[in-house]
Amino acid sequence: MYIGPYQLSNNLIVAPMAGVTDRPFRTLCKYFGAGHAVSEMMTSDKTLRMSKKSLYRANFDGELAPISAQIAGSDPRDLAEAARYQVANGAQIVDINMGCPAKKVCNKLAGSALLQDEDLVARILDAVVAAVDVPVTLKTRLGYLNGHENILRVAKRAEQAGIAALALHGRTREDMYLNTARYDLIKEVKSLLSIPVIANGDIDSPQKAKYVLDYTAADAVMIGRAAQGRPWIFREIAHYLATGEELAAPNIQEVKDVLLGHLQELYEFYGEYSGCRISRKHIAWYTKGLRSSNEFRQQMYQVENTQDQFKVVEAYFNQLFDYGEIMSDVQVESVDLLQP
Repeated sequence: MYIGPYQLSNNLIVAPMAGVTDRPFRTLCKYFGAGHAVSEMMTSDKTLRMSKKSLYRANFDGELAPISAQIAGSDPRDLAEAARYQVANGAQIVDINMGCPAKKVCNKLAGSALLQDEDLVARILDAVVAAVDVPVTLKTRLGYLNGHENILRVAKRAEQAGIAALALHGRTREDMYLNTARYDLIKEVKSLLSIPVIANGDIDSPQKAKYVLDYTAADAVMIGRAAQGRPWIFREIAHYLATGEELAAPNIQEVKDVLLGHLQELYEFYGEYSGCRISRKHIAWYTKGLRSSNEFRQQMYQVENTQDQFKVVEAYFNQLFDYGEIMSDVQVESVDLLQP
């Protein structure tokens, strides 16, 4: 699959998730076989551009190409300027966020709230595409309200504006993450457009990825929540799509090594204070449903420095070896990968 001139190594893409898909996480997912990853959304508000959070989000140092920067906002001129800024910062693809359902984003008429105003959507698309000479992609939802899905018009207008690829989450803003993703409209959008369409929403297994690709005829699938604490899902999906066979789950040693390596990257990236705190949610995701993990997490949350945090995680996994060598030996609760 191509996005503009860039050929992706496969059709598995990491969904942009605020507070999750930072550079260490994107790098890890690419290591496990994701063909592409999009950054966390970055505001078009230039007064926030030099904030600590924005600077972390715009850090693409050493990242595997193509580098895609996602921008969010509601003013066409501000978004055009934000696009130029991200390209100057190293972005090779600019992605426009019209999908985020979060209240604090929608209250500013950004993210999926934009879908209420198709004229504004058109002006934003035209302004951003005209502002940069790199491919511009769009991430969006089916519409703002159930019963008022306007994605067919928005998708067609996006293609007319010169959008290089469309990633579509199979829910409205009203749905948030409730109900189930609807793939019928993604299928309809795909049949309507000639640009690549990326299907997103509720893809949590190799079998589901294959089903969605087959049903919608989408060019790629985008995986978000199901990769949290399980970045090897990309390896599992790639193997299944290539062979039709399920890959064995990673063993305890590999998960331990991946998590400890991920922690070291987070510590190096964010520093002592933020590194320790940001790592907590990742540790919680990796250990969800494992033996004695509730007690472990309560203990882990009390630790206030990276050195001790690393040690308690290492000790917890060493203790798991008493019960076996593979993850199924220590998985005591079934885990819904789509729960945040």
